[in-house]
Amino acid sequence: MSRYNFNARRLQGGDGYYRCDIGLLISVILLWGTGLFTMLVCSQNYAARFFNNDALYFVKRQIICSGVGFVFFLSFLFVDMKTIKKAVFYIVLATVILCVLTFIKPLSIEKNGARRWIKMPFNFSFQPSELVKFALVLYLANYFDKQFSLTNEEDRDVMPCVGIFLGMVLLVLLQKDFSTSAFLILVGVLIFFVAGAKLKWLIPFSIIAAPLGMLLIFSEQYRINRLIGFIRPTQGEASFNYQSNAAKSAISAGGFWGAGIGRGLSKLNSIPEVQADYIFAGWTEAMGYVGVIIYLLMLGFFAWRGYRAAYKCPNRFAAYGAFGCVTMIVLQSLINCMVVCGLLPTTGIPLPFFSVGGSSIIVTLMMCGFILNASRCEEAVEEVDLGGEISIDSLTVL
Repeated sequence: MSRYNFNARRLQGGDGYYRCDIGLLISVILLWGTGLFTMLVCSQNYAARFFNNDALYFVKRQIICSGVGFVFFLSFLFVDMKTIKKAVFYIVLATVILCVLTFIKPLSIEKNGARRWIKMPFNFSFQPSELVKFALVLYLANYFDKQFSLTNEEDRDVMPCVGIFLGMVLLVLLQKDFSTSAFLILVGVLIFFVAGAKLKWLIPFSIIAAPLGMLLIFSEQYRINRLIGFIRPTQGEASFNYQSNAAKSAISAGGFWGAGIGRGLSKLNSIPEVQADYIFAGWTEAMGYVGVIIYLLMLGFFAWRGYRAAYKCPNRFAAYGAFGCVTMIVLQSLINCMVVCGLLPTTGIPLPFFSVGGSSIIVTLMMCGFILNASRCEEAVEEVDLGGEISIDSLTVL
């Protein structure tokens, strides 16, 4: 059985409590600013055509939603971790209620045959499945932190956690959001692994989930089309594979150095709703492969500082939560980029910080605030020599 050995620690008082990882903060601001700039470049023509010549329609909405997001960002940054931990139940409960509201027609909005959005004032909407990402991370972090505190290993049990976890995933799946459901399962399994849970329950789960996943894929024609389009890019060029091929054409047009800001937009005009899931194609066409490298460096720097904060955080709940939040953002970003480049089948997963969508930017900034709060835990501790080391058994459940 593995063990953690560390010196006893205590919280500092005074101004030191408010320090956070400046490098991580800079990476968040860089990603947000680059995403807003990319939307400014990519969305103007589409917005002008469909929103009464308002070329800045999407940019203005993104700024408004970012303002709301930064309010939550500051809240999760400065609120004490103990308070956040106590609020996990209410966050999960509110998330479940919001997901249920999407099934009530007068309160929800239907797009492309799916009801995933709740009506909000001033022609805005909210997508609860985005909030599920954060709520699920907080729930798992809280659960495993409590399990760790149990001294008797026989009292530790992962199955109730699995039940709640799959229940939340099912709520998203019922909204006809298969991509997000699969993504939640992937990140959830990673958190289980990092928390030290025995993963033997994965064997029966995989036996059930694998054929069920295939059944769900083949139960909807658009999912079948996406799979066919990935395997055979030349098929459906004028229909279901049009957006993917147009994105790859835009990426190729960018070349090594890019077509330049404001140039080559004929390719962008050919990508339906480029400001959404395929906005990375716009960034690549404008900035070229150099831009791809710049973006990956920014994302890599964010991942490094985020995982570093999670690894060094002495608060187990904050550490698990920070790991989950960083993984959510980084893995989602990589999946979106791979989809745009044709390395994965088309999904409905947006690019964090870049894709238009108030729900996505608000929840992303929430998670960033939590990660920075975890980095404050790192800065807010000092070692106290108690004349020896304390050994605590690592979490082992089932």
